[in-house]
Amino acid sequence: MKKLFTLSVLLLGFQCVFAQLSFLPKFVRQMYFKKDTNRKPSFVLLPALSSAPETGLEFGGAALLSFYSDTLDRGTRVSNIFGYSTITTKGQTKLSLNASYWTPQNKLHLSGNISFYNFPFNFYGIGNNTRLANKDYVYEKRYKSSISAEKLLTKNFYGGVTLGAFKYYYKYDRDPYGILNTDPSIEDKRGGAAVFGGPSFTYDTRNNNTYTTKGVIINAYYNLMHGAFINNGYVGGFFNIEYSEFFALSKKLVLGLDIQEQSLTGSRSPFYLLPEMGSDEMMRGYYGGRYRDRNYIAGQTELRYRVDNRFGLAGFVGTGEVFHSAFSLPQLKPNYGGGVRYFFDVEKGLAIRLDYGVGEKPTGEKRESGIYIALGQSF
Repeated sequence: MKKLFTLSVLLLGFQCVFAQLSFLPKFVRQMYFKKDTNRKPSFVLLPALSSAPETGLEFGGAALLSFYSDTLDRGTRVSNIFGYSTITTKGQTKLSLNASYWTPQNKLHLSGNISFYNFPFNFYGIGNNTRLANKDYVYEKRYKSSISAEKLLTKNFYGGVTLGAFKYYYKYDRDPYGILNTDPSIEDKRGGAAVFGGPSFTYDTRNNNTYTTKGVIINAYYNLMHGAFINNGYVGGFFNIEYSEFFALSKKLVLGLDIQEQSLTGSRSPFYLLPEMGSDEMMRGYYGGRYRDRNYIAGQTELRYRVDNRFGLAGFVGTGEVFHSAFSLPQLKPNYGGGVRYFFDVEKGLAIRLDYGVGEKPTGEKRESGIYIALGQSF
């Protein structure tokens, strides 16, 4: 099992101890201890270091540039460009670039993503009750890009469109007896390529898009997909809807609720397109992709306490499951945990988040859990 050793934890510790010491380099003070009231752009780096037998030493990190398209209008939301990159001593790489841009007065929201992964992952099969004993070490190479635009149609309601393309390739000859090779129910084992596009809708009354204390956001999209190249015969779709609401219980205490549903549509079920349980945002504590199927539903509630301008605490509890066609209440899996937040840009509400999540204990296995370090809130 992969053991994570991250420089980010040490970085946070040094920030707490030396925050007020003038001998720190100016660029460090600017990134992590900024006190900006002029709505100027901010930039932060989050380095990371990890090690595993399959990858060797992995190093890299994330960077976030945040800014306002209109510094005079206090209602204009924060825009950002987020990049992530790591490389291992065995030549594996992860590259991702995301952008979110709000025009003045939030009349138009543009977002985009481009990513390349050449990285192994653990595959356990399909369904809500996969077994650790079936773990299959799979090489994945994937390219993906998308762009979306949503226009404010009426108060708090946006409508738009998303366009994109992807290509997945898998090499798994290393273990000809692994579950990806031997399970006949797993479709499109070599991967595939497709273009996609479709409508999106958002209802948004949040008072802030980086640290929300009150309001609602409902986002839904449906992407129609058509295969390309040797995968030209594939036709399907992917539906996603997410509802989040926030309640200010006191000046320092906020309760957040979050529910998400995803479904893969069409006659075929490429395994790499199936909705997956587990991430640093939803169902924290589960390995991403340990459970996957045609449908996924999950919900969580998070209590956030703002200790002061710089620090916050959070506790969360949730539940979810993946299923082929029929939802089953007894099959819901639990998760719970907590974490700390450090707000490196107080004015924009931007934070580094460290969470520890716990999941279920499958029969004959250790209880599932995970540590997550990320930029921004979980939802």
